[in-house]
Amino acid sequence: MTKGKSDQPVKQANQRGAARLAAVQALYQMDVGGAGVLEIVAEYEAHRLGQELDGDTYLKADASWFRSVVSGVVRDQRKLDPLIGAALQDDWALSRLDTTVRAILRAGTFEMLERKDVPVAVIVTEYVEIAKAFFEDEEPKLVNAVLDRIARQVRGEARG
Repeated sequence: MTKGKSDQPVKQANQRGAARLAAVQALYQMDVGGAGVLEIVAEYEAHRLGQELDGDTYLKADASWFRSVVSGVVRDQRKLDPLIGAALQDDWALSRLDTTVRAILRAGTFEMLERKDVPVAVIVTEYVEIAKAFFEDEEPKLVNAVLDRIARQVRGEARG
């Protein structure tokens, strides 16, 4: 695949979006397969981010953003999970959530806490879009509601 002169470079925001999607996929893979963070990050950086794998071409992603989200979620999981659990409906436990939804919420919550330079609306919108890539029905609404509650709690603001 070659680039012509008229091809525009991928915008940083798009690269961050691709990094967020890859981070969710990596977190899912770690949760299901039990792989470690260093192993997963190395695999994604070498074989997935901006690469072709099994006939699928992965978007060019901001590798440092990807590393930050994946390693941050793993490092801070004991802090993230109680926040997510508190934002869920009373009768739902974090363990009952789909593994992909759990990965999306952990990544979004991590960014909400650690990336104060990113507006709440951007974080919520990006992770709701990731949820829509995997689910059609209630899951994107759940992601929106939970991240919105967490934003109010940790930043004192909700998505506008």
